Amino acid sequence: MTESSSATGGEVDQQAQAELLRLRGSIDNIDAAIVHMLAERFKCTQEVGRLKAQYRLPPADPARERDQIQRLRDLAENARLDPAFAEKFLNFIIAEVIRHHERIAGA
Repeated sequence: MTESSSATGGEVDQQAQAELLRLRGSIDNIDAAIVHMLAERFKCTQEVGRLKAQYRLPPADPARERDQIQRLRDLAENARLDPAFAEKFLNFIIAEVIRHHERIAGA
């Protein structure tokens, strides 16, 4: 078997390995960007939570949440991302934001 042959017997083509490393590097960079964007988003939602607590507003805003879910589903569809996945992702974030708002209100 030559070095440029397909992966068999545990050997991986050097070009394929290089491409795999390049793609994984891109994935790692994207993951880092996602984490930083989420951190920035949560900084903003913490401020919202403080305002809600100050004005005795409820931690959850179902109308806003519905609008945001639909907006994210539309964005996902336009980006060729599964809208159901995008909705699950946003619901996870919304639940965390509400938890933060409840904690802030109770402080």
